[in-house]
Amino acid sequence: MKESLHQNIEDYKKQMELGTVPKAYKGIIEYLMNLRTHFINQYPTEFIVGTLYQGYMDMSYFPVTPKSLKTQKLKIGLVFNHQKIRFEIWLVGQNKQIQKKYWNLFMGSDWNKYVISKTAQESIIEHILVENPDFGKMNLLTEKIENETRKFIKDITDVLA
Repeated sequence: MKESLHQNIEDYKKQMELGTVPKAYKGIIEYLMNLRTHFINQYPTEFIVGTLYQGYMDMSYFPVTPKSLKTQKLKIGLVFNHQKIRFEIWLVGQNKQIQKKYWNLFMGSDWNKYVISKTAQESIIEHILVENPDFGKMNLLTEKIENETRKFIKDITDVLA
């Protein structure tokens, strides 16, 4: 039996009344805003850091793109996957044509450093940065995300150079 919007709203209301979902969501968004600020402050000339997209409780992300990829009309998305409670990093195109072009380039190569997306629909490459993040140790979490992001960006820029 298909769930109705009305029933979903009733369930949503119950969860909101419990209070843990809004508190967790707010904490995640605040962490992402702080992470974005960290990248802006640490890499003011190296990366173009875009606006935080909060999403529909499916994913929240912001772009952190080196200037060399920007000229190729590519972006790096730092993504928090709400369903899987993990941080991911995505290589995406500025538009669908650019995305398809680079997806075809990677699919047609023997490059296997990261898994290439099954389709060019949402991304070219998606990679898990941190599975089961520990929000109780935010400094260590930020350090891990930063290091893994820099590694991913270096690997991508090296192959596209």
